[in-house]
Amino acid sequence: MRILSVLSCLLLLACNEETAKAPAPIALTASALGHYCQMDVLEHEGPKAQIHLSGYPMPIWFGQVRDGIAYVKSKERTADVLAFYVNDMAKATDWASPGTENWIKAETAFYVAESTAIGGMGAPEMVPFATADDARAFVKQHGGEIKRLSEIDAEDVLKPVDISRIASPTK
Repeated sequence: MRILSVLSCLLLLACNEETAKAPAPIALTASALGHYCQMDVLEHEGPKAQIHLSGYPMPIWFGQVRDGIAYVKSKERTADVLAFYVNDMAKATDWASPGTENWIKAETAFYVAESTAIGGMGAPEMVPFATADDARAFVKQHGGEIKRLSEIDAEDVLKPVDISRIASPTK
């Protein structure tokens, strides 16, 4: 009985340690620079992403959700992802102001792919929403299809882009 009690405590400690590893999202500020481009993330339209990595005190930022997904799906990534957050665009003021604190877990988001939306770096965007209903409403206005993060392949975010057919939702 005592062994079972000790094992239960160890299991609970392991679960708590795993939970503690996933940091909460932080507010986007003017000091946030895009991981790839080193440009001010706030100067770009559309949804953003923040990724917390093992061994790094601050998240890395992406001026476009598509780029954050590409980073996570990349085989060249060297650090473990502890948490991945994206803006909930249903709570955004508009496309130019996606929000600084309306973060949702990337794994639970509903993404609109292949819409007319272009992200802050000029590529087609994977537009995230907390609910399927909000994603469907966006599809009605801007086209596209709804996907979950697990359904987005690396090829979806790394393939060459033909932006001649795409227009921003704000235009």
